[in-house]
Amino acid sequence: MATTRTERDFLGPVELPAWAYWGASTQRAVENFPVSGYRFGRRFIRALGLLKYAAASANEELGRLDSALAEPIRQAAREVIDGKLDEHFVVDIFQTGSGTSTNMNANEVIARRAMELFGDRLVVHPNDHVNLGQSSNDVIPSAIHVAAVEALRHDLLPALRRLQDALEVKSREFWEIVKIARTHLMDATPIRLGQEFSGYAAQIGQARRRIEQAIAALHELPIGGTAVGTGINTHPDFAAQVCKILQQETQEPFFEARSHFEAQHARDALVEASGALKTLAVGLTKIANDFRLLASGPRCGISELILPAVQPGSSIMPGKVNPVICESLLQVCAQVVGADAAITYAAGLLGNLDLHVGMPVMAHNLLEAIRLLSNACHMFVERCVRGLQADQKRCESLLDQSLALATALVPVLGYDQAAEVARQAWQTGKTVRELVLEKKLLDSTALDELLDPRRMTQPQ
Repeated sequence: MATTRTERDFLGPVELPAWAYWGASTQRAVENFPVSGYRFGRRFIRALGLLKYAAASANEELGRLDSALAEPIRQAAREVIDGKLDEHFVVDIFQTGSGTSTNMNANEVIARRAMELFGDRLVVHPNDHVNLGQSSNDVIPSAIHVAAVEALRHDLLPALRRLQDALEVKSREFWEIVKIARTHLMDATPIRLGQEFSGYAAQIGQARRRIEQAIAALHELPIGGTAVGTGINTHPDFAAQVCKILQQETQEPFFEARSHFEAQHARDALVEASGALKTLAVGLTKIANDFRLLASGPRCGISELILPAVQPGSSIMPGKVNPVICESLLQVCAQVVGADAAITYAAGLLGNLDLHVGMPVMAHNLLEAIRLLSNACHMFVERCVRGLQADQKRCESLLDQSLALATALVPVLGYDQAAEVARQAWQTGKTVRELVLEKKLLDSTALDELLDPRRMTQPQ
């Protein structure tokens, strides 16, 4: 049995594997772009399948595609949606900037599989039938939007909800523990450990809100604009019909672009979504770094938090345990910030005139950032946040030593006298309490009330 077959396009013959569903256009791309080995992932391939399924149905309903062709195309597209043909999507991420090679990869795979399903006597053409009323220039950006919406909705948002819930649980658990806050890494006024954790939870809540806003922008699809936004060679109702079918398939309110020229010539919605991911990464970096600092030690650092011990930390130092889950999350955040830089660069410099030519690299970086953040948040919850403990004795033992307690004296003694108390306490090694009593600035009853650390954690 032959291991290869020959197909032809307008450039001439092309030899490709006999088992492959892809055709000449895809094979040329495989040979032309042996760059990274990176391929589009499941979310993007599913989105391409959804668009081809919707396009076949829309063209049939609009009288442009015979039912004898529409049905096999739909069935083959459904297999793409379900992940049954992923091995046939073989084009490298670093390819033609419009993603034409990947669009043709989908067209060829669906056409060949449709003919196989319904018998080779049926002729399904990749361009004339599967790609009817479409262009790579509106299909690929639409696929990016659909893939990103589904990834954000079904992968990242649930991970963030879980993380926020876990942080809120810890906030309640730690509410009665009062500790010294730190500003500029130096001692500050008392704060409840639960208050710190309520701030972390709120950061994640704000990140969820930003991502919901990004999803709303991504619901607007370029489909129907074809080559440059004018809609040449497509039915005027095609885009609306495709969006209606996509709504049914995804339960997301996709709609036709208000301006096809903006939607195809620029990729601002992807920059907005990437910005939300970068903001989340920055927030997660803050949280992970705080955990590392508060858990530093366990005897010669701050040591107010106790992180779960998940693995030995050193090949040379026995008994050492490191904050490895935090470190893993921090590396993911670094990757996401880098992905945002690539997306921003591509959006700014690769969008020229009437087509954006940086779409594959934008799609790859955006979807990979979503995937990494989703997985990392689940990891952080499961292997760090849920198992967090607080060393209450350690937290409270440092309270009396802080010079920042002098802040509570300001309403009674005034700023200058309180500052002098703090200065002398530092020079003598005495506590603020000891100095105030020694100087008879206040009696013990009044001082006990002023220096009550729990009183200092709220407005008076």
